Amino acid sequence: MSTRTAVTRSRHRHIMKDGPGGLVFDVFIYATLLLLLAVTLYPFLNIIAVSFNEAIDSLAGGIHIWPRRFTTFNYEQIFKDATIINSTVISVLRTVVGSIATTASCFMCAYALSRKQYILRMFISRVFVFTMYFGGGLIPYYLLMKSLGLVGTFWVYIFPALVSAWNIMVMRSFIEQSIPASLLESAYIDGASEFRVLLAIVTPLSVPVIATVILWTAVGQWNSWFDVYLYNNNKKDLSTLQFELQKVLQKSMTSAGTMMNYTAGITGDKSLRQTTTPQATRAAMTVVATVPILCAYPFLQRYFIHGLTLGGIKG
Repeated sequence: MSTRTAVTRSRHRHIMKDGPGGLVFDVFIYATLLLLLAVTLYPFLNIIAVSFNEAIDSLAGGIHIWPRRFTTFNYEQIFKDATIINSTVISVLRTVVGSIATTASCFMCAYALSRKQYILRMFISRVFVFTMYFGGGLIPYYLLMKSLGLVGTFWVYIFPALVSAWNIMVMRSFIEQSIPASLLESAYIDGASEFRVLLAIVTPLSVPVIATVILWTAVGQWNSWFDVYLYNNNKKDLSTLQFELQKVLQKSMTSAGTMMNYTAGITGDKSLRQTTTPQATRAAMTVVATVPILCAYPFLQRYFIHGLTLGGIKG
């Protein structure tokens, strides 16, 4: 009996077993998922189409998932701006440095709180949880950053995010649930130090939750713009890509020449084809800001799902 025949019979038995109701339910589930996929994917495909379409022509509307007049001029204009290049470099640096530093500090703290021999672990855990619900406020936080000398520096993006209560609780729960205590005790009996146990045993077994926290932190660092507005608003050399995108969004909302360009575009003025508009610039910058995260996610997806499954919060 061939493999195809076996698969066909298996499907037939499945349908006969579940009955017509089961088949209808499966069709409903798949149809719903396809609808959600279309609703989720269409806006991003539309943004890509607008970013690769002639800017003036885009103002006439009617662009869906494919550009009507293909061009790369919008991207050329973006990368001609030295501010955009510098802000992209800063965004990459803060994402890489911030993700590694935050994950490492949270992981070491989570390991300490997972050790039952640590007397203050429950008290410190409750303090961390308390900070998830209550904060000191924006003005005291700014004054603290200023008193520490972080305002106007690159490190204001890194140091305040070194400790995350949520990440610590997730990592602590993962270590407690997924790593047998007997394994650690065996290492202690063999003479391993705490750092040896942490690096040689706990870290390799905690790759799923580490990858999950790295992904969370990287997305947060890459998308962050409000801290740039607060602390480095006048520092162009420390501006980030997301902050520049935010300025483009504000500019596009207050642009006074949009209607004039729209009228010139529909009258067929070819001299305006090599120009850009806030709408086209916004679309191109959105794609530039989104693609790096989309490229990194597939490599961390299996660890991300596994880490969420095993790293549930435990009281």
